[in-house]
Amino acid sequence: MRAVSLVPSLTEAVAVSSPGLIVGATDWCTHPADLRGATRIGGTKNPDVAAVVALRPDLVIANEEENRAPDVQALRAAGLEVLVTVIRDLPQALSELELLLVDALGLARPGWLADAGAAWARVEPVDRRRAFVPVWRRPWMVLGRDTFAGDLLARLGVENAYADHAERYPRVPAEELRAAGCDLVVLPDEPYRFTVEDGPEAFPGLPAALVSGRHLTWYGPSLAEAPRLLAEALRGA
Repeated sequence: MRAVSLVPSLTEAVAVSSPGLIVGATDWCTHPADLRGATRIGGTKNPDVAAVVALRPDLVIANEEENRAPDVQALRAAGLEVLVTVIRDLPQALSELELLLVDALGLARPGWLADAGAAWARVEPVDRRRAFVPVWRRPWMVLGRDTFAGDLLARLGVENAYADHAERYPRVPAEELRAAGCDLVVLPDEPYRFTVEDGPEAFPGLPAALVSGRHLTWYGPSLAEAPRLLAEALRGA
């Protein structure tokens, strides 16, 4: 099998499970660090369709949120098989990963996938706090309804203040966020790289949890250690 992945977390999931199977990946596919033999084919939102076609993959791996429908359509029009994953919560992530790895790619079910399911099955809420979760700045954007990251946080005891918003990633002015009456702001380091110096100062007096974006938003091997690392970050806020 030869696969091209347009999704960084799924690139890691496949590459860890079957080294060498990924022949093409995006510029944002940073894990595993030693991704050998993979041709870089552009970004998640602007892949080089001709370069993907030239690689003659048996499967192109995409995601309904991370990739654009016109690119998927262009790849299919060129005769390629494209698997578009849909992941809005943890159970869906686990089932879609099994669909990709076992059913689509014919691999044995990897041990890390079982470890991830077991790790999340043991999770107990850190404590019950209400929070908002920015994912971008200038303009401020936060987690809204039906998001994978929001589901993970809910399992750890964090109630998303915008979970019932009509949009999945609404733009919310900072002054409205400050007035939302939350106990906590959760700041991941991707897609926007929030840091100690960039983010918490916008919400004075509000505890801030700086968390790993890879462990909050990626669906792959990082899921196995995500409960522990996210819980540690939340407890420290």
